[in-house]
Amino acid sequence: MKKEQETIFLKALELNQEKLFRICSIYSKDDEDAKDLFQEVLVHIWRSMSTFKANSSMGTWMFRVALNVCLRFKSKHTKNQNRFIRIDSITIANFGYKENSEVENEKLNSLRKCVKQLNEADKAIVALYLEGIAYKEISSILGLSENHIAVKIKRIKSKLLNCINKRL
Repeated sequence: MKKEQETIFLKALELNQEKLFRICSIYSKDDEDAKDLFQEVLVHIWRSMSTFKANSSMGTWMFRVALNVCLRFKSKHTKNQNRFIRIDSITIANFGYKENSEVENEKLNSLRKCVKQLNEADKAIVALYLEGIAYKEISSILGLSENHIAVKIKRIKSKLLNCINKRL
């Protein structure tokens, strides 16, 4: 059973790791925090594999776990942020980001900064939406109606457009 569980985990991870990392990066201050959070998400997913009941797709379940871990991390991190010293001189290559033109990088950075300014509920919705997840699946992950998701996404898009236009 353990080997079968490991195979399922690795297949699901292969399909969803970049999406999961991008979700983690939305809830993180920088790439190092995102990598730490991503590892934490993977640990929680692995430990929770036995609770997966297949009521939804494995990806949907993984996103739900990831969002819960990210929200707990964000809450805990804001409480403890003054207790740690950051070592900013150490850098590691970005995970999951491709080389883009300078203009594209500027637009992506503006979008990331604007998304980070959203409230936690809107961040969760936009993170899943930007990953190309269908409204129906987002509603399943977050426990909201599909119509509510559609309305929220329309409002979030408007907020993000206003924020990006101010930045550019």
